[in-house]
Amino acid sequence: MTTATPALPNDPDLFKAMLLAERAESERLRQIIKELQRHRFGRRAETLPEDQLLLALEEVEQVEAAEHAHSEMERPDRRATRAAHRRRNRGSLPAHLPRIESVVEIDDLSCPCCSGPLHRIGEDVSERLDIVPAQFRVLVTRRPKYACRRCEDVVVQAPAPARLIEGGLPTEATVAHVLVGKYADHLPLYRQAQIYARQGINLDRSTLADWVGRAAFLLRPVQERLFAKLKTSGKLFADETTAPVLDPGRGRTKTGQLFAYARDDRPWGGTDPPGVVYMYAPDRKAERPIAHLSGFAGVLQVDGYGGYKVLAGRSQVTLAFCWAHVRRRFYELAAAGPAPIASEALTRIAELYTIESKIRGCTPEERRAIRQECSRPVLDELEPWLRSRLALISQKSKLAEAIRYALSRWEGLTRFVDDGRVEIDSNVVERSMRPIALSRKNALFAGSDGGAEHWAVIASLTETCKLIGVEPYGYLADVITRIVQGHPNSRLDELLPWAYSAAQDLRAVA
Repeated sequence: MTTATPALPNDPDLFKAMLLAERAESERLRQIIKELQRHRFGRRAETLPEDQLLLALEEVEQVEAAEHAHSEMERPDRRATRAAHRRRNRGSLPAHLPRIESVVEIDDLSCPCCSGPLHRIGEDVSERLDIVPAQFRVLVTRRPKYACRRCEDVVVQAPAPARLIEGGLPTEATVAHVLVGKYADHLPLYRQAQIYARQGINLDRSTLADWVGRAAFLLRPVQERLFAKLKTSGKLFADETTAPVLDPGRGRTKTGQLFAYARDDRPWGGTDPPGVVYMYAPDRKAERPIAHLSGFAGVLQVDGYGGYKVLAGRSQVTLAFCWAHVRRRFYELAAAGPAPIASEALTRIAELYTIESKIRGCTPEERRAIRQECSRPVLDELEPWLRSRLALISQKSKLAEAIRYALSRWEGLTRFVDDGRVEIDSNVVERSMRPIALSRKNALFAGSDGGAEHWAVIASLTETCKLIGVEPYGYLADVITRIVQGHPNSRLDELLPWAYSAAQDLRAVA
């Protein structure tokens, strides 16, 4: 049985049009395949993979250290030379660390020459960094009971101190340690249980989960207050990512969404402290960011997610778009093979980033003036260049999609030129999404919608601590203790990470 070959059209123009369409479709499919291959097997980031390079560097440094140790064994004179070199370059240990001193005294205080008494003329002092591994201890609280010999019914006893877990084992500091392990250091509860078991403390994972749930309930008002403070700003960043959540009814996971809203005014010298808040939602509908950002009025810097456009149409929110997302689309094309137009676009976008690197830290007025002088001409040339190239290529190609992505958002992409507070991209909030990726890698999925909400509450506080240089464990232990002891809700501002940072600075000065 033979297969009939489709007849070719007699019209040469029609045949040429069909051939061009087939070639365009074939090129588009090849680009999609290359993109999928790069996504599956290649590097995801546009920049060099710093973490992987550092891992490789660690191995090189380890080999070098082993070689030095071997040479010092063979040549003892090199040991003293390298020791002196280390003492010159190691720096000093922090002053706040406790010091445990020991004195290495000579055996005989008499002169080895005349046997007369020796007197002290000085000393050599060396410091080494020591560590005491995490250690459990038991806090015993005794509450004596008193009775009256005359009045048989009278028994007097001090009330029991308030606890986060009434009748439970952990102190507030222990719960804070579990929270930091799970949400700041990305250690799932079962791994923490294994660590504790090595020290003879058998804590079931469900017990740890109970502690986390109670702490998240207690800390939710603090997170809500943190978000309320962020929404009083004139400019925020927003981003969203998927959050796999277990769906017990279907025996598999469903796809929830974690939204991140961040503030960081340091690039233009703003005085408001940086912070980030995460909000969980079971879906990606536009109603989610609309509800989250109720009451916010100002500039919102975002990616291309369409829900933010709906938000801007219903509120006093002005959108600024992200050049990193535009650059990424051209980068994917250039990384897949020869792509002259995509490479030229990357070169032009790089000019904008070079200007931005020079004005970081300047005032909004200075940033706006330099952008008007230097960035505006680059953008004025880039837009018509993109339109002219779009007219020359197949409209179904990935390159055309990348160009249309930029042109359709041009107003928001160029907003940073007229406002010195606006950044060129939304990398601030994208960096805040990295903990989510780490948690996904280690825990795979959240156990429920409630678990994802707990993640959003506690991660908001721990990641804000990281942004402002506050140690998360000390902060959470302090805040949980104060809430348990009856801290009033009318003074939630005193429990925010910024307030804790200010209090620590005052203690350091004192």
